[in-house]
Order: sequence, then C-alpha cells, then structure tokens
Amino acid sequence: LSTADLQGLWSGIVYLEDVMNFREAPFLPLGSQLHKPLIRIRRTHSGSGVDDFPDWQLSAIAHAGFNTIEIFVKDFDHTTRGYCNINELIDRAAEYGLDTFLYNYLPSYKHPDESDAEQFFDSIYGELFRRYPKAVGIKLVGESLQFPSKDPATTGKRWRESVIDGIPDTRPSPGWWPCEDYPDYIKAIHRAIRKVKPDAEIVLNTYNWGYVSADLRRRLLAALPKDITIQITFEIFKQHRVGDLSCPIMDYSILATEPGEYFTSECAIAHELGLQLCSTSNTIGATWDFGAAPYVPTPYRWIERFKHLNAALENWGLDEHYETHHYGWWPNVVIDIRKANAWSPRVEDLEKVVEKVAVRDYGREAAPHVLSAWRYWSQAMDFYVASNEDQYGPWRVGSAYPLIFQPNLTRTMGTKEIQFPTMPHAHFGHRIVKTLYQPYENENQSPGPLRYPQDIRQLEQMHKLWQQGVQAAQEALKLAPERKRADAQRLVALGEYILHSILTTLHVKQWWLLNTKLQGSGSKEEMLTILDQIEELAAKEIQNAQEAIPAVEIDSRLGWEPSMEYVCDKWHLEWKVRQVNSALREIKSYRKMLEL
Repeated sequence: LSTADLQGLWSGIVYLEDVMNFREAPFLPLGSQLHKPLIRIRRTHSGSGVDDFPDWQLSAIAHAGFNTIEIFVKDFDHTTRGYCNINELIDRAAEYGLDTFLYNYLPSYKHPDESDAEQFFDSIYGELFRRYPKAVGIKLVGESLQFPSKDPATTGKRWRESVIDGIPDTRPSPGWWPCEDYPDYIKAIHRAIRKVKPDAEIVLNTYNWGYVSADLRRRLLAALPKDITIQITFEIFKQHRVGDLSCPIMDYSILATEPGEYFTSECAIAHELGLQLCSTSNTIGATWDFGAAPYVPTPYRWIERFKHLNAALENWGLDEHYETHHYGWWPNVVIDIRKANAWSPRVEDLEKVVEKVAVRDYGREAAPHVLSAWRYWSQAMDFYVASNEDQYGPWRVGSAYPLIFQPNLTRTMGTKEIQFPTMPHAHFGHRIVKTLYQPYENENQSPGPLRYPQDIRQLEQMHKLWQQGVQAAQEALKLAPERKRADAQRLVALGEYILHSILTTLHVKQWWLLNTKLQGSGSKEEMLTILDQIEELAAKEIQNAQEAIPAVEIDSRLGWEPSMEYVCDKWHLEWKVRQVNSALREIKSYRKMLEL
C-alpha cells in the first residue's frame, strides 16, 4: 500500500476493508490498482452528537469516506457542547487522516469602514488561526455573519432588531441579501485571516441570498477576493410545480434529484469569475426530510443526484462537498455508493453497488426484497411535500408532533404555540420546532390554502408507496440470516417510523383545514359537524402515535437528531398522546360554548 500521506493511507486501508467486507471473507484480488480521489474535500459533522468527536467517531468518519471534520466554533475553545480543547481535537482527528474545518459562529457585527475595523477583525479571525494554526479552513455563512450594512435595500440591522417603532421592516436583514458592501466586509475578514494563515481555505456560503436574481449575486461574487471558495446548496430554492401550483423546495431534501436554478447559475458565475467551488450536497443519505431519522433509505434518488454532481465537477471543477449539516451522518447504503462515485476509477453502474450492499448487509435471499423496498421508497419521495411548515413541524419530529386546537380558549391572552419538550443541553432543541401548524408563506410559493388539499393527495400516494416498501422490508426480515437479522429489523423499523411520520403530516394538514373552516363558519350546526370531524381525526392520530412506539423501541437512533436530541422516542410519543387528549378537553369546552 503506497500513498503520499496519512490521509491516503487511511483511504487505502478502508478500501481494502470494504473489498473484504463485500466478499465477506479475508481475500483480496491479485494485482495492483491505482485509486485517486475525485472529490478533493469531503466535509462532515459528527454523527454521534453536535461537535462530539470521540476517537471511535473519528475512526467511523474515516471509514465512511470523509476526509475533513467540521466543528461549530462559538468562541475560542468553545463549541456547541461548551468547552473544547480545539487543538487537541485537531491533532486527534489528524491521526485518522482527517483535516479540521472551523464553522464560524463568532459574531462580528462591525462595518469594515469603521476606524477600528482592522483591529476588530484581527481579534476574531486572525486570532482564530493564531490559536488553531492546524485548522485547514473556515466557513462563513450569511445567517451567522450579520453586519451593519449601509445598503438601502436592507434594514442595516440584525434580523431580530429590524423593526421601527414596533413595525417590522420588511426589507431583508444583512446576512440574507447580497449587500453592496458585503464584499468589503468579506475582504476585511479575508485580510485578517491571510496575515496569520496565508493558505487557509476561506469558504463563503451564499445560500441565504440564493433566492435573488443572478445579476445581484454576480455583483457580489465579482467583487470578492479570487482565493475565496463559494459554497452553493444543491437543492434549496429549486422550483417545483405540482399541478398548477408553485411548491419550491425550501430546505434540504432528496425530493430534488436535479439541482435548483440557484445552484446552476451560481456555479456558472463563480466558475467564470475564477472562484473555487464547493457544494452543500447532502450526499450521504441524511437531509431534513425526516429530521429524527438517521437517513432516508432512497438510494436510487441519490444515484440520480450524483450524476448531476459529476457534471458539476466536469463543467465547473466543483470538487469540494459539505456532505451533511448538523444532523450528522449514520451508516447506510448511500455511504457505499458515495465511495464508489467519489474515487477514480469511478464505478459507473451504481445500481450494482446497491445490489452488493443489499447482499452484504441483509443476505442473498433477503436482498431482492430489500431492493424492492428501496425502489418503492425512492418512488414515494416523488410525492414528498418540502414546505417550511412541514420540515420545521411534523417531518422534523415525526409522530410526536402535537395537534393544537387552534381556537384560543384563554383567560390570559396567551399564544397557542407550545414549547416542544427537549433536553436543556440540546444545541437547538425546541427552537427549531414550530408547534402551532400554519402555512409559512413565501412570495415564490402558492398560498397554503391552495397547497394543502393538493398536499393531502400527494401524501396519500406517498403513504401508499411507502407502505408497499415496508411490506417488502418485512419479507426481507423473514429471509435474513440470523447474523444479519438485527440490521434487517432496523431497516423495517426505519421504514415504519417514516410511514407513521407520513400519516402524521397528512393528519396535520387535515387538522389545519378543519380548524380554519371551524373558525370561519357562521353556522352552529356546521361547527358541531366540524368538531365531530376534528375529534375523529384526533383519535386516528393518537392511534398512529401509539403504533409508532414499537419502531423506536427497536432502534434507539430513531427519534433522535444531534442538534435536538430525542424528539420522537417512546416518551415523546406518549407525550403526544397526552397533548392530543388535552386538546380534546378543549374541544369539549368549545362545544359547550356553542350552546350558550
């Protein structure tokens, strides 16, 4: 085994292990082979917890094919987990052939024109690389990098402060707009870093303003230093029409196997301007589609996505991938097809790799049924609904998502939104779960009242196909050899978990439509009929939540996500039942109000 560095040595060892694991025997083919990475950098967060990198996790990351870890830096030696000896982590990661990237969470609210700007930016960005000289790069993201822009198209303030006498300023905040002075801001950061570490890779993620015109985005890119890497999200803002309605993809989702317009235009512009490219690619099986599921078992959809990323490599030289966000990663079939696609000589028939994985993990007799399950599930995602209210709601926490009776019975004039129960130490926890379901409207998206009846039809079709996949996985479980039964059981449990999540999302949309109709009705008789329908729906969802419990009891990874911790385990599903019963008591009171 000959290689230029430790990273190559790890890659070579892992490749040999993979060959033997596929053969299920300690044999290697005779001869010599030359393998080269096609993707220069493959970045990931931890799969065991946000910024959690014990040695076993670093080893697992190397075995999964990544070559760079990424940590959220909130302050010097401070990550999302609290104190962290970052230099010690960088050194430990290097022992596994892994480089370290810093994801900047340090606020730097300063305009570059201010008199003390140079000293200010040096105290943050220069100091980062004085303290962590072995870090290979830093990532900057608009939403984490707000500044007092003078661009009149923006509020010039942090988004939480963008109000005038209590009236919201409807202009975007800096951080969500390609401000005229944003290049100067980035240049100030760039100068501070370059003085300390000339070879640090500086990555700017532009997705926060990916919704604006290509001309405005070009203006910003053209004014940036030429040694900046531009990170571009593959699917966000992709136009998606269902029937006559506009239903764009609002967050990370494998609904999109083809890239969005923002991705293709930003890549083309940045390449034309001579800028290095990187993609938020979501290419190892995890997305926000089912937030507390370890991965989405739809390998055939990722194969299609790889084809477009291969074209981006060929056309624009895009050879760096940020492969997952803070939801981390988990061993799954996509890891294997990703490896086969990311190295030269590239395996062209990735479906053959999928077949090999099915045999390796579930047994030769079970494999055809596993492949059938993956086919059904891949097809089912054609009918997925990728709206913000769903990905921040029932998709995120599954069947633990509450059903809130929307008429506000209150003596304290409080809101109906309730805080989803999460652990106090969770990085995001309840802050990224919106419990009072409602359309989160967007100027590029058809209104919720138009979308929801269509969404329900989509989800009914998705549920039907997903159920067929679960049945195929159950057949595979019957045929799996004893030593592979545990993996087959987990596959069935994953399928069932998602199946119940689909039904919850469908019920939530029906719930909103009924609650809205109730509050708009002027007829007592009609309102009583609607209450009957709401109660019937509540009973169905209680049953659905209870039936989801066996799946999460089989696999403790189900219902957990690194930044939220547990959100859909047995406790949360039982909490959901208690919450819906509380809503039913409210409905009983509302019935009495109709008789006053």
